[in-house]
Amino acid sequence: MIVGAGVAEMRTKNYEAKFRTVGSLSHKERADMARLYLTYYGNADKATFFRDLDAKTEVDLLYCRGELVGFSTLLLYDTEWKGQTVPIAYSGDTIVHRSHWGQQALSSEWLRRMGRLSADNLSISIYWFLLVKGHRTYRFMPSFAYEFYPDSNADQPDLKLFADQIAAEKFGKDYNPTTGLVEFDSSLGNLKEEIAYPSGKELKNPVVRFFMKKNPNYMKGHELVCLCRVAPDNLKPFARRIFETGMTNGEQQS
Repeated sequence: MIVGAGVAEMRTKNYEAKFRTVGSLSHKERADMARLYLTYYGNADKATFFRDLDAKTEVDLLYCRGELVGFSTLLLYDTEWKGQTVPIAYSGDTIVHRSHWGQQALSSEWLRRMGRLSADNLSISIYWFLLVKGHRTYRFMPSFAYEFYPDSNADQPDLKLFADQIAAEKFGKDYNPTTGLVEFDSSLGNLKEEIAYPSGKELKNPVVRFFMKKNPNYMKGHELVCLCRVAPDNLKPFARRIFETGMTNGEQQS
């Protein structure tokens, strides 16, 4: 997910975020998503975008006054870990139009959706599996959670092992467990340089510098594998509050 400055300005705009199943999207909605994606991602085309979209189960759509200005894709599935069946929320392509950086509606709806999923099975936590192509997306991990992988401030050996397993299952030889990166032979899509490289101010942020160190070839489309347990006890207060509204309101996606 791409975030940025301008929160005060965003308060004057009217945002709505909602989850939809991929199968329910109209031709126009799919075309609008592809157009937005290709505005900010290079080394990609519509065919690649649609192939990836159709491999997902849901999308989190962001509207401003009725216009699509952002989205994130999601694949929900189960895997086995330490003798248990564990639900995985795999975040795929994500983009927000640059003029709408700073809004919180997209990530808030994502947290509510995780809460709704958690309410369906309280006995086991959901794990958020995320591939990161840019520093702004990586910053969600330390913003949302106390424990996540990779973290510059703490080793997370169990999360590392689980992340290795998930990434190897999904990406095979393209995943390098030594670096923790999915390293495609050629880019399958990367942020365009004008928005990918951090500003001087952003480079002062240790979280940004950590991402740059972990994924130095992000401009080649290399993706940093990240994993986080999404549960109330691992979420920071503001994220937990939003997550718990999803757990309690029982709202269903359209």
